[in-house]
Order: sequence, then C-alpha cells, then structure tokens
Amino acid sequence: MATLPLSLAIRPCCGAIQSSKLTAAPHYICKSKLTQVPGRIIVERKLLCGEASKNVVKTNRDINLRLFAASRVSVDQTEQIFTTSTEVDELKKMSTYLFRTELGGLVNVFIRKADVKYEVKIEVISLQLSSGDNRLVLIWGVYRSDSSNFISLESQQPVPDAKTKMIETPFMQNSLGRYVVELEFEAKQTPFYLSFLLKSPLGSDSSDLEIRSHLKASFCVPVGFNAGSPAPLGPSFPTDDTINFAIFSRNAESVVLCLYDDIKAEEPALELDLDPYVNRSGDVWHASMESSWNFVSYCYRCKWAVSQGNRHKSHAERVLLDPYAKVIQNSIPIHPESGLVSTYLGQPCKEPAFDWDGDVCLNLPMEKLMVYRLNVNRFTKHKSSQLLTEVAGTFSGLTEKVHHLKDLGLNAVLLEPIFPFDEQKGPYFPRHFFSPMPLHGPSGACIAAINSMKEMVKKLHANGIEVLLEVVYTHTADGGALQGIDDLSYYYGKEVEDLKTRNVLKCNHPIVQQLILDSLRYWVTEFHIDGFCFINASSLLRGFHGEYLSRPPLVEAIAFDPLLSKVKIIADCSGPHDVVPKEIHFPHWKRWAEVNTRFCNDVRNFLRGEGLLSYLATRLCGSGDVFSDGRGPAYSFNFIARNSGLPLVDLVSFSSDQLATELSWNCGEEGPTKRSAVLKRRLKQVRNFLFVLYVSLGVPILNMGDECGQSSGGSPSYADRKLFNWNTMATGFGIQTKQFISFLSSFRLKRSDLLQQRNFLKEENIDWYGSDLSPPRWEDASYKFLAVRLED
Repeated sequence: MATLPLSLAIRPCCGAIQSSKLTAAPHYICKSKLTQVPGRIIVERKLLCGEASKNVVKTNRDINLRLFAASRVSVDQTEQIFTTSTEVDELKKMSTYLFRTELGGLVNVFIRKADVKYEVKIEVISLQLSSGDNRLVLIWGVYRSDSSNFISLESQQPVPDAKTKMIETPFMQNSLGRYVVELEFEAKQTPFYLSFLLKSPLGSDSSDLEIRSHLKASFCVPVGFNAGSPAPLGPSFPTDDTINFAIFSRNAESVVLCLYDDIKAEEPALELDLDPYVNRSGDVWHASMESSWNFVSYCYRCKWAVSQGNRHKSHAERVLLDPYAKVIQNSIPIHPESGLVSTYLGQPCKEPAFDWDGDVCLNLPMEKLMVYRLNVNRFTKHKSSQLLTEVAGTFSGLTEKVHHLKDLGLNAVLLEPIFPFDEQKGPYFPRHFFSPMPLHGPSGACIAAINSMKEMVKKLHANGIEVLLEVVYTHTADGGALQGIDDLSYYYGKEVEDLKTRNVLKCNHPIVQQLILDSLRYWVTEFHIDGFCFINASSLLRGFHGEYLSRPPLVEAIAFDPLLSKVKIIADCSGPHDVVPKEIHFPHWKRWAEVNTRFCNDVRNFLRGEGLLSYLATRLCGSGDVFSDGRGPAYSFNFIARNSGLPLVDLVSFSSDQLATELSWNCGEEGPTKRSAVLKRRLKQVRNFLFVLYVSLGVPILNMGDECGQSSGGSPSYADRKLFNWNTMATGFGIQTKQFISFLSSFRLKRSDLLQQRNFLKEENIDWYGSDLSPPRWEDASYKFLAVRLED
C-alpha cells in the first residue's frame, strides 16, 4: 500500500473561492492489495453512456488536461439485487457505475463511504489488449467547479500543466483476469469528480494505447455526492441524512451549484460544476449529498452557449435563487459591477414543523363570503396600532387585529401579494413563489415569517375567517427572480409585440405551468390557504407566441386539480397598474370566479349622475350578463375601491381631468374642504357606495382603510397608499362608517335568503319601481331613481 501526501481543502477552482471553514484532509491512499467487494454484493446497474464532449484533445504519450475535461458520461442506474440484510446496509452506502470502453469490455466503478473515508474501486472486465503486455495503468485527476481545470493534489489550486500533475496508478490483475485498483479519500476531501482513462503500454517502439469510453471521452464519476434525482424539483430530503438538489434549465450549457458556509459570506465556500451526463436527466440538473455538511445557504449559476447570443450574457456570472426553495434568506451583498446580483439565497433545510392540531378548514360557501382586502405590512405598521416594533407590520400584527375584522362583520381576508417582491416596485412584482416575504416575520427572517403566517391562518380560522391570497404568476420583478435560469423557457421575448412590460412569464409553457401548480398546492397544503385571487389573470390565457387561447392549459388544470378544486379560485383580469381594467371572456369551467370590474364602473357612473338605470339593476341582481353562463352571482366578486386607483373617500373628493378614468365626483369642491354641505354630501355618497355593495348579489370586497376614510391625497398610484392610521377609527367619520358597515354585514347575513344567493333570483320575484311607483324609465339617462322589492 502506497501513501501519498495530499492537501485537499474544499476550495473551488478556476476563479471560484476557497472555503473559510472547511479544512484539508491529510492524504489519499492507493491500495495495491486486491480485496473483495464488501458483503459479496450481487449488484447489476445499467449505466448508459452519453454524448462525448466535443473538446476532447487526443494525445499520444502525454496526457493533456483537456482530455480529462471530457469526462462526461451519463448514468442510468437500475434496481439493485441483494439477498441479505448485510448486503442491504452495504448497498445503502455504495454507488455503482458501469461504462463500456471503446475497445469493448466494461469498466465497473464502486464508490462506498466507510466511516470518514470514501473507497473507490475500479474494475476492468473482459478488456482485450492488442499487445502481449497485460499491464494496465489508471491515469486520473479530480476537479470540482470547472471541469477544464483539475485540482493539484499538493496545493488544491487549478493545474496549469496536466502533463506533470496527473497521477498514474497501475492496475492489479486478479485470478479472474480482471484488472482492479482501489483508491481511498478522506471524507473532508469530498465532494469532487474523479476523472480517469486507461493506458496500456505497447512496447518501446510504439506510443502507449489510451483507452476511453465508447464515446471517446474520459470516464467520470462523482465522489462524496451522488447523481441525485430529477424529482422533485428544489431541495428535498429522500432520507434523514441526505439532501437532493434539482433545478430545471433546458438551455443552459452548464449549471454550477454554489454552497455557502457563512450567512455573511460574499462568495461561496464550494462550487460544484454539475456534469451534464452524470447530473442531468432530460432538462433537469440534479445532485445529492449528505445533509450533515455545514452549508447554510445555496444558489446556482448557469452558463450559456455562445450560440445563444447576448440574450443571457448578463446572467453568466449571476447567482440565482432556486425557484423551488422553501426557506430563503437575505442574499450576499449586491455588486452589480461584478454581475453577482441576487436578492435571496435558498437554505438547504426542511421547513419548520408546525402544530396544525385543532385547525379546521372552514370551507365557507362562496355566496356567504364578505371579504376585506388588506396589505399585511401597511395594516399594522403605523405606530397608532400600538403594537411592539417587532410585531407591527407582520403576520403577527394582523393576528392582533382580528377583533377589528370581526367588528366589521367580515369572514374572509384577501391579502395583497405576500411573496418576496421587488421592494422598489411593490408586491405585485414577485421574485419567488414558494415562501412568504421575510420582512413579514417578527425578526425579518424567513422561518419566523413562515411560523408567523401559519399562526395567523390558524387564529383567523378559529375566529371563522378564511384567508385568501392575491397571487401574481404572470410576470416577475425585473431582476433576482427567474432571470438567468432559462429565459427562453420562462419568459416571452421580443416576439410578442403587445407586451407593455418586461419579464412576462409563459404561463402555459409546461415547466412554468408545473411551477405555478406546485406553488399553489404548496400554499394549500403547508399554509392551509383557502383560496387565490389571480392578478392580471388575462395573461394566463396566452399561448407560447403570445396569442390568446380558448382553452388555456393552466387555467383548465387549476379548475380540475384534485387539491385546488377544494379552494376558491378568482380571476382578476386587471393588472396591478392598469388605468383601464381589461374586459375579457375568461374560460371558467364553472369553477373560476371573477373580480367584477363592470360592477365597479356602473355603480360609480350611476352615483355621479351618469349611466342608465338598467346597468345598475344588472349589477344589483348579480351581473347576469357575465355570470349566467353556467355559474351564478356567487362567482361575482364586487368592489367599489381597490388597492390601485382612488380610495373610497377620494372617489367623492377628487374629480380633476387627470382622474377621468376613475369615474369619480368631488361632490362640489375639489379636495379637502370645511364646507358642511359638501362634507354631508360626501358622507352620503360613501354610504350609498357601501349600501349598493352590500345589497348586491355577489361577494362584497371592502378595501383596507375605506372604513375610516383613509385617503391617498387624490393620487390613484399604488405607491401613494399610506399606512393604516388606527387613530382615524376614533374620529366621527370612522365610528359612523364602521357602525354602518357592521349593520350592512348583519343585514346581509340576516337576509341571506335574498342577498346571499348562489343562483339568480327569478324574474317574477323582483319588482322594480320608479319615483312615483311607476315602472322605471330604463333607457332614460336623466332618470336617477330606482327602487326594488325582492321576494324569496
């Protein structure tokens, strides 16, 4: 047995950063003594070789570095066959790879972890050498972050000259005629790739014969980690001591897994260049390793082929958040000049356990809902909430205000998007789809936000209140989201001319559809969410080339998904900053509800003296012109004011030319006033709006702040919305309006037989009257009086 010195610190090469914590191992061992496979393992794994790397450089006697860079062979493992418990235990610790050589014959590689070492056994079977010399030599090297650069055994730096640094180890031939060599590495030296080829001397007058795989490539196997599994995507834990990483990227030339050992580190402790044949299945790159490694965060880097032009050039060195990461954390410091731009990193850990014992799915009928739309941060962030600083503006802060929701008589909250978002542009530009915004947690950490949100959901359920989420799956933030992973698959490009914004997702692309469905299911299973309102839902109907589809696969899949069919799904075809809401026929399969912009427009027009009585009557009766196509009034989500546009009090206070699209009326004077006549008229109009909202068939949505006269100063911009000022609830307007809403909620509940109908009222049960009890003048635009009598 020969022992060679080695100083293998876990340190990436070719520009990668050395570890700040991982230490060097003392040596590796080459065994010349033949041993049997542990436990007499009877195993047969079929490993299919992939394409040969095109940059293999053939040499005669000298071994060129690029020869080792071509060590890419794909692996397809089959089921193991074993007979004893000892063999079972051994097989759990062993990976087996089978290659075919270019001369025929097979190369078996067995990798097994034994205590703190990795044993690598290479066995050559049925290899027919052309010369009478039966000597066979293994030529090998190891690499991590860049397969074109090998690691020096002495210095752990990239090898500038492979001719003098590659290691030659002779095979031993056993009694069965098989060539065998064994190597041992300290566990601290791993993970890495072992790349090798075979060499057979041909005599003094001829060059040595170099033997590669049947694809003319070097042999390559991972040591200290495994090929992993392509499913599920994201981090997963197939066993208690193993973590699997998987990410989709069809068009990446290579993918690098970056691992950090310090939350404050700017550079990764280890970069693992995933082999496209060993660590790739179809379009998914994957790897697994022991979860005992002390890595606290991870991300990816994708490299792109030159043939893809400049489309991905800006992403070449960017660290990328795993789209399926469940626990995230604030990223490394941002350095745009270096291209290392990312907002978050994933954490390689399981989601925190939570005790859902006692939580009950309310499953309220759609027609029974009375909804309050709010922004988690703005709802309790103001100091007037009288909450502790670490609680204000969080899920826990919302939990502290449950009594306010109950006083208003509401039984559902609709949360503005809570996914991690672009803080410059707001929550309607998400960066991630599988975790709540860390800032919504008491400590600003993701795990705290996860636990806080689950506590909030559980408490709201206990108080009879369902939790609905506004979600944005049609576009992302301009950076730090999915950009750089596979833009050709995820995003529309310049080929779609009518797109007004960048970073629009191809929602009906199979991989994006899978991402959205997996995200929705995750929120239902892990957070017990009761429903979703899809912002900019009209974009869910687009096909691959931006065309509108009559049967969009994603919308149909959500409608018929076994899990999502149990929750409420609502389409809001307006975008986050649309001046004029879109009106589009949304395919619903009798499952999708819709946010009713026609209700908003017709009620606003009527109360400012425009529009026909027939329009208002249609809205009062559940918008049969929209929802009589197999659904009913319960599928109409009605609103007067929303989070974009003018708040309710501003609808009756501002009506300048710049606000023409808001359909508002200032009641006689623009902006704030002290004139009592104007103030009384405004109060009356506010009550008119609320009254129509609550007596109309459909689901009423009350916007945060409308119960206390919260104003944006006449600005319809979402950015000008202010924090909820709890002091305004003690004003005369706040007290009266809150009481009025509470009365309307009670009245709606008391006469649920008429006002909370799942089906449309029969025409014979509705009587309409004008001001003199005569039939209304439906088509007279100057006629502004309408009375109705309903019968059950």
